[in-house]
This record gives sequence, C-alpha cells and structure tokens, in this order.
Amino acid sequence: MSHWYFKKNDKTIGPLTDYELRTLYKRKEITAETKMRQEKDGAWLLLKDTPVFRTIHDATKEPKQATNQNHHSYKKTGAQHLGLGDIFADVFKKHPKSDSEKVFIAGTTYTTPNEADIASSWTRPFLFSRVFFALAITYLLLFACTYIFSNSNTIPGLMVIGSFTMPFSVLVLFFEINAPRNISFFDVLKMFFIGGVAALVATLILYDLIPVGKLNYFNAFLVGIIEETGKMLIVALFIVALKPKYILNGLLIGAAVGAGFAAFESLGYAFNYSIEAAAVFKNLQFAGDTMLNIIFSRGWQSVGGHVVWAAISGAALMIAKGANPKLQMRHIFTGSFLSLFIIPIGLHFIWDCPWNPLPQIAFKQILLIVVAWVVIFSLINKGLRQISEKKLTKA
Repeated sequence: MSHWYFKKNDKTIGPLTDYELRTLYKRKEITAETKMRQEKDGAWLLLKDTPVFRTIHDATKEPKQATNQNHHSYKKTGAQHLGLGDIFADVFKKHPKSDSEKVFIAGTTYTTPNEADIASSWTRPFLFSRVFFALAITYLLLFACTYIFSNSNTIPGLMVIGSFTMPFSVLVLFFEINAPRNISFFDVLKMFFIGGVAALVATLILYDLIPVGKLNYFNAFLVGIIEETGKMLIVALFIVALKPKYILNGLLIGAAVGAGFAAFESLGYAFNYSIEAAAVFKNLQFAGDTMLNIIFSRGWQSVGGHVVWAAISGAALMIAKGANPKLQMRHIFTGSFLSLFIIPIGLHFIWDCPWNPLPQIAFKQILLIVVAWVVIFSLINKGLRQISEKKLTKA
C-alpha cells in the first residue's frame, strides 16, 4: 500500500493511504495542484503528476454511479446488510498490517468518509479476533507465570487481562461495525474507561436510592431497571457530547460504556470471590480456582451481557433522537425509545432472576445471548439501511 505526504500551510502531513487521499480530494482539502511525495524523503510533485491521481480522481465519481445502478436501498450488498456469516467471513483471511492500521485510524479528520463513500469503504470486521487472540495469549502467559512458576506478582495482571479480554474484544467488533467510521478509537477508549466507571458510579447512586435485597423475581427486575438506567444515562451524556448522527454510532457508544462496565465489574467479582474463598475455606488453591472460574464464566457470558445491553440502549437513543441534531430529555420518554429500552431491562431481569433451567449447561445464559444478538443484528441492519437511505436522498 502506498503512503503519501502533502504540504499544507508549510507543514508536511502524512503518511496517508490512497483511500485517505481520495477522501481529502473529494472534500477539496487537496487539489490537483497540491504538492505530494510518495515517501518521506521523495521528490515533491503536483498531485496531478503522480500515478495515484487518476485512481483517486476517477474513484470520486464511483459512489454516485453505484447509487444510480442500485435503486433498492434494502438490497443485501456492500454495507447495506450484515449477517452472522459476515462477522466471521474475514476472520481467518490473511490481512496485511496496513488493514489493521486503517481500522484503528478511523474517525479522524482525515479518515472519516463522506456519506457517499461509506458503502464502498466499509469492510467486514476481522480485527476484533486479532485483539482477542492477543489478549488471550497475554492471559495465558500470565497464567503460566502465576501457576507454573508460582509468581504471585502476576495475579493482579491475570485478573485484569482475564476480565477485560472478552468485553474489550466485543467492543472492537462494534468499532469495526460502525460503518460511518466517524468515531475515533481514542474516543472509544475514553468511553470504555471513563464511561464504564461512570456507569458504575451512576448505578451505585441508584442502588442507594432504591435498595435491593435478595435476588427474587421482583428484586431481579429492580436490578435490571437500575443497572440499565445507570448505563443508559452515561451513554446519553456521550451522545450529547459527540453529537453522532447514525444508529450505528449509538450501538458503538453504548457498547463502549457497557464493555467498561462489564470489565470492571468482572474484575471486582474475581477479586472479591477469591478473597472470600480464601478467608472462608483457608485454602489458597480453592481461592485461585474460584478466581479462574469467575473470570472464565463472566468472560464468555459478557458476549451477550452488559456490552450488548448497553449497545441496544445506545441505538434506542439514536432512533428516538431521529434527525434532531441534539439528544434531549424528551427523547427518553418517547415510545420509540422505551419500546427498545425495555429489551435490555427484560434480558437483564431474566439473567438475574431465579428461573434457571439446565444450569449445568448454562442454558439460560446461552438463550439470552442468542436473543440479544438477534436484536443487535436487527439494529445493525437498521443502521445500515439508514445510511443507504441518506445516500439515496442526497443522490
């Protein structure tokens, strides 16, 4: 892949990919007369004299032509539909390092595509699997340090990485699914850390106002309302701050807050249960096994827990906001929001309530994960149709 540099206000900007050059050219931030060079120490040429000019000049005409050829905004091609198979289709394909870099630099001034370019630039997710394997390998190395070499100094790292691996990997998936590519990974990290902890604080405040006792059916319902409301309020604050336009943005913002909430909550459970096991049973081996069981069970279950529940809430807020430039309090009390917000509350309630058939195979959790992702895929495709409709309206 080529890497280009250009001059603007006597400053050298780069490196940029061919795609990023095309985006800047389409926005008229660079012109055919802009001075470019392909390598950092290469010779300066006018853009029109470079071999990439014809490619990016012709490519700026493609979106409109593609739109004219496809008048059906619900056709399942390009960025207009995502199915379960699309999630894993590119996972096992070989990708150059530049593909990963292109994902992580999304959402900046120079890399956010115009609406007309979204369908052609959006690709199926794959990076989330690389992030998962990197974190999983880190966890296994820490496990070896702790249990093979009996080094207790690595126990905190084992708990942290173990608790963060699955929620963070699912968050990267949502980052890749965000077809508009208009939210940077730095913003996602802020929402993950600050938003996740802020959601914990909001939830604890609500618990002080509404005390909850033993988890019977009624109290499980209260827990669903309290925790989903706490996360939703923080998601709403980030939506107000970032001013996103798309349903897919709401999914990503919600997933970021939910992933942070899940990671820190799981870390707390792993720590507390292992300490309690050591204190009660006076057996460090049992305490260690308890910690590992908590990390593993909450890890795989987070695939369909707080991350996706908060993502549904984020999408619900964006649907309720509609074309309004700013999310307002009144949107939270609309039918379009409440009819979706009841889903994460209901899923959370069933997850925590005493009803638990076939606990030996975690039947309830698996069922709820499937239901949650059916809703998520429905919202993803609703978000992709929203983009298609906006493009057709502007065409």
